Amino acid sequence: MAAALLVGGLLLSGCATEKYVDEHIAVVNQRIDGVDAKATDGIRRADAANAAAQAAGATAQAAASDAARANSRIDALTSRVDTLEAERVKRPRG
Repeated sequence: MAAALLVGGLLLSGCATEKYVDEHIAVVNQRIDGVDAKATDGIRRADAANAAAQAAGATAQAAASDAARANSRIDALTSRVDTLEAERVKRPRG
């Protein structure tokens, strides 16, 4: 009786057939391929965003440089205007 239970238990536990394993591996491989495609797309999009950010940074640096030059020119013109106004005040109209 014990031997019959042991043999019955082994039969019920079952071993996976090669076809069953192949089918399940194929499903897992499809999922892996899908995840890999999404990861590749994510990397591509991240690289594109990084390139755009670097270009924006370069543009911002150029704008900051232009603004600094403009401020320097304004400072130089301000002193010239102040000098001209001071001379105008000193001269009488007439």
